[in-house]
Amino acid sequence: MIQIGHFISNQAIAGTSGNAKDVFNPSTGEISGQVALAGRGEVDVAVAAAKAAWPAWSKTPALRRARILDRFKSILWERLDDLARAISNEHGKTFDDAQGEVTRGLEVVEFATGIPHLIKGEFSENVGTGVDSHMVRQALGVVVGITPFNFPAMVPMWMFPVALATGNTFILKPSERDPSVPMLIAQWLKEAGLPDGVFNVVNGDKVAVDALLEHPDVKAISFVGSTPIAQYIHQKGTANGKRVQALGGAKNHMVIMPDADLDMAANALMGAAYGSAGERCMAISVAVPVTDAVADALVAKLIPKIEALKIGPSLESGMEMGPLVTGEHLAKVSSYIDKGVEEGAKLVVDGRGFKKPQGHENGYFIGGSLFDHASPDMAIYRDEIFGPVLTVVRRNSYQDAVDLIHSHEYANGVSIYTRDGDVARAFNQDIEVGMVGVNIPIPVPMAFYSFGGWKSSLFGDHHMHGMEGVRFYTRMKTTTSRWPTGLRDDAQFSMPTLG
Repeated sequence: MIQIGHFISNQAIAGTSGNAKDVFNPSTGEISGQVALAGRGEVDVAVAAAKAAWPAWSKTPALRRARILDRFKSILWERLDDLARAISNEHGKTFDDAQGEVTRGLEVVEFATGIPHLIKGEFSENVGTGVDSHMVRQALGVVVGITPFNFPAMVPMWMFPVALATGNTFILKPSERDPSVPMLIAQWLKEAGLPDGVFNVVNGDKVAVDALLEHPDVKAISFVGSTPIAQYIHQKGTANGKRVQALGGAKNHMVIMPDADLDMAANALMGAAYGSAGERCMAISVAVPVTDAVADALVAKLIPKIEALKIGPSLESGMEMGPLVTGEHLAKVSSYIDKGVEEGAKLVVDGRGFKKPQGHENGYFIGGSLFDHASPDMAIYRDEIFGPVLTVVRRNSYQDAVDLIHSHEYANGVSIYTRDGDVARAFNQDIEVGMVGVNIPIPVPMAFYSFGGWKSSLFGDHHMHGMEGVRFYTRMKTTTSRWPTGLRDDAQFSMPTLG
């Protein structure tokens, strides 16, 4: 059984708080290791290391910082399968899905290697007589990332590549459910040449989170997780004078118009709803077919596809869906299926009866579930289930579908399937959701754009990665200068002008 501690100043260190938590293999239900849970003292050590490293790192030429990230990128490409295997072992997603996760994270590293261009400032000469002005963007200092279990590689890579490239030092507080991946990343950053203290990993629970939120030397916090925690992080972080971006929950809809290619829409829903066992903040969990005829045809196409899902151990070849992350989460997802039945939705496919694979009877498996005839007042519609449960909410018109989406508290991602360009354009322009897909099931932006939702899906002013990430991890400084030319000014007591 492996023991996982922390990674501070380029050294793996054991925990000293005396608190630890078991780590499980979701495919077997067996304990695979223990992860240390940091106390405030360990957080203080990590922040002190990052603070000490910041002056030299922030003054390191951007090109040198980019070259270190480029070497890290090469290591990631070479060892992609190693990282994917670690994800599958502790999270439970299939190996193919884990490979895709690492690849999407790598795209942000690639983006961050362009930092010498991305942080170029502005310069104007002679804004006044003999007066020049220039603007630069400078690093904040010690910044923190608090990341969820469902993407132990990709979500940290939404944060730290841009933070490091812009000259900040970084502390990662990952999920304690799958802690091995961040430790591998830390070791590989060291191999790439990252100096001591620039990137640190502190494993822990709420004690560590609160210590980071309250620490006076932490300048900014990035977070991805559930909306209640995102709101807590934002409120507590900003109350302590920190810059905060906190991405919360989601209930992503897919609108299927009468003119849509139903085979395309059904296949898209399968991957978007059941990929990664639904444990994605961009998963499509609500299908909104417009008219009963479309709904009947769509459900008829989905039923055999869901019943034929290949579900099994995460590292077994050919699997389309693995287990959920923990036994507690399995119980939570099952309870939502129970509640949907109690509230009157029609359970068309029941994943609770899934027969677990031989030899994996203690794994956290559940089959795909499909509800039809659900209504907006039901918990299965309102809440983020974070499991392989797709809910069909029928609507009679395009406007009814839009109104349904606008009435929900979350506004992370949305998709529409249609052949009508007028409808697609109107939807894209009018829908009040942060990320939109047109005949695209999961509209996750590429790394050179930015990721983030609206309403209760985001707390803060900046989205992640892309140019929004560069702006979040830097602050602007403007300098106005004049050099002596033999001229002498008299003292001025009115508002100075430069013309």
